[in-house]
Amino acid sequence: MKKSVKWFLVQRFLVILFWIYLGGEAVNYIYRVALFPAVLAFLEAQQIEITGNSNMLGWLFHVLFYFLTGFLPTAIREWAQRQIGQAMGSSMSIQVTSPLYSGVWGVVLRIMIIGGIIELLIIRLLPWLVGAFCYSRIVSKQFNELLAREEAQKRARDQRRNLMLSDIAHDIKTPVTTICGYSRALSEGVVEEKDRQSYLDAIYAKAMRMDELLTLLFEYVKLESEGYTMHKEPGDLAELVRETAALLYADFEDRGMELVLEIPEEKVIFEMDRLQLGRAVNNLLTNAIRYGMTGGRVLVRLQEYELTVADEGEPVDPAFAAHIFEPFARGDKARSSKGGSGLGLGIAKKIVEMHGGKLLLKQRFGEGYTKAFQIRLPG
Repeated sequence: MKKSVKWFLVQRFLVILFWIYLGGEAVNYIYRVALFPAVLAFLEAQQIEITGNSNMLGWLFHVLFYFLTGFLPTAIREWAQRQIGQAMGSSMSIQVTSPLYSGVWGVVLRIMIIGGIIELLIIRLLPWLVGAFCYSRIVSKQFNELLAREEAQKRARDQRRNLMLSDIAHDIKTPVTTICGYSRALSEGVVEEKDRQSYLDAIYAKAMRMDELLTLLFEYVKLESEGYTMHKEPGDLAELVRETAALLYADFEDRGMELVLEIPEEKVIFEMDRLQLGRAVNNLLTNAIRYGMTGGRVLVRLQEYELTVADEGEPVDPAFAAHIFEPFARGDKARSSKGGSGLGLGIAKKIVEMHGGKLLLKQRFGEGYTKAFQIRLPG
């Protein structure tokens, strides 16, 4: 159960207890002022003498048990009444001197008194009964709403999964079609010798594209699987960012990009799964290479436990920005020209969240950078 739901139920429980207390005090006042004196007057009129002290509930239960045991044989009745008095720790004594409490009429009177005492007990316990009923309704309503939200989230996940499968089929179909067409042309010998290498290069490129897509998909599914846990241990976050950026340095050079590193020399110790967090940083840098401006700058800045990867590429469409971390979320332009899978950012976000952090998109970052992705980890 979510903490917010637990806190809501605790709050409502305390409110119910407060109203039970007020209701109990109101019932006590009504008992003292009206009901209790009326009951005593009725019992005295019936020549029933009650001596001794007890609290209100104890008094009612003692009188109730006394008249209930009145239906038992004499010896058993006297023993039971002594046991009840000892068990309740009461010093009360009840004497019935009225001749009316014999025969059939006596049975009727006893039943009437038992019924009246039960009604008084129900009235005395009414605040608790009402409070329990109200709280059960609150809990039931809250759980129904929680189940409805979970069901809606499940339907949304299923819908996203179906869309993801559709996108996977779309992305795999194109390179498979190219590979099948080019390989058949090569096998049938319809390709001129001078074009054979370009066909082979195209087949290789499409095969690598499929391998990249399936690898990303495997990582995403693994992170989404129940029971998957990170293998965390203390490590140097600054060194991890430097090493990841160094591995992609050739890719930055290929696009003529200037890599601006602002990473502290001192260690930034953080408990992390080095492999997975390194993959998240790699995905952000790869995203900057793919969608940054050719010949532009890419900023990699680590300030304590906040990592920023900013570029000078085109800003993200605001309508698309809200869905940018969803799997296979890509704008039409990105789909047609950049060839991204849309999984990289979703994987990065999942990894960061599993480390207790957040991954955010910040538009109009400043310093000449149009957008930035920021990882904020707990310090």
